Amino acid sequence: MSPTESPYGVHRVIGQLSLPQPADRLDPTLPCGPTEIEIAVEHLHIDASSLRQLRTEHRDDLGAVRAALLTLVKERGKLHNRATNSGGILIGSVRSVGADYPNPPAVGSRIATLASLTLTPLRLVELGSVDAESNTIQARGTAFLFERSPWTELPADIPEAVALAAFDVAGAPARVKARTQPGMRVLIVGAGNSGTLAAIAAAEAGANEVIVTDISERRLSRLSALGLETLRTAVADATDAIEFASRMGPSADLTVSCVDRPGVELGCILATRADGHIVFFSMTTDFTRAALGAEGVGSGATLEIGNGFYPGHANLVTDILRRYPVVAGLLVPAT
Repeated sequence: MSPTESPYGVHRVIGQLSLPQPADRLDPTLPCGPTEIEIAVEHLHIDASSLRQLRTEHRDDLGAVRAALLTLVKERGKLHNRATNSGGILIGSVRSVGADYPNPPAVGSRIATLASLTLTPLRLVELGSVDAESNTIQARGTAFLFERSPWTELPADIPEAVALAAFDVAGAPARVKARTQPGMRVLIVGAGNSGTLAAIAAAEAGANEVIVTDISERRLSRLSALGLETLRTAVADATDAIEFASRMGPSADLTVSCVDRPGVELGCILATRADGHIVFFSMTTDFTRAALGAEGVGSGATLEIGNGFYPGHANLVTDILRRYPVVAGLLVPAT
């Protein structure tokens, strides 16, 4: 297959032979190809790690963060933060579909992309203001999906901002559901969007105890609204590995890192059984620190990279949102 027909988007890479994600630049100006979807962009949902890094770099000057995002997309032809190597997802309406695209959405339908913006060709005409309480930003522009890029239609009965926030982290609850066995003790580090959905998934999969930790007591207190009988919370800092593990009590069978801060790898490892399982669902994870840290403390726990795609993950979080209406306010707090 020639690069012009690549289902992986190689034909949009500029200046090198590479897949789109590791490429430095993509071409978002080509017309919609025979195996592509062209999207009229409406909203971007920025990865939490990326937005935190940009806010820190620009000292919480949200105008400067907005300018940095526009510059980044203009330079790279995609939203790919060089510091965090992460991006986010988007929603928009289908503008056109290539003649050879298999099982396409209807033109005019509204979809959410389930592939990272680090590999999605994107050009922006306009970007709204950055809200300090939300990772979602209004936008106007054009994006393209490749034949192998996953997407889902937006559910009509769920607010778009809520659906976007849930789809962005849908891989976390899907993987937690798949890894949780009845009777397990599950530890979730981080009470943000991915941690909230992961807690529900663990409880519903039969975990005997679900412990959610965070450095924010306010964020943890909001989880009581879920009404999960097996849930308990603890204010704790996983970057202090020894203290964190001692506070967590008995070792967890399954631990899930859902934080947007670096340095929690060893805390997760020490708090998990030596033959347990750890899912690092965070773009701040340092593979070397995790792998060598586990080796250094004699842990044989399975270390899993939290791939954001998992079969059926969009349907799973849509179902959770419908059965737990309170989750909408946890993912997208009212301003």
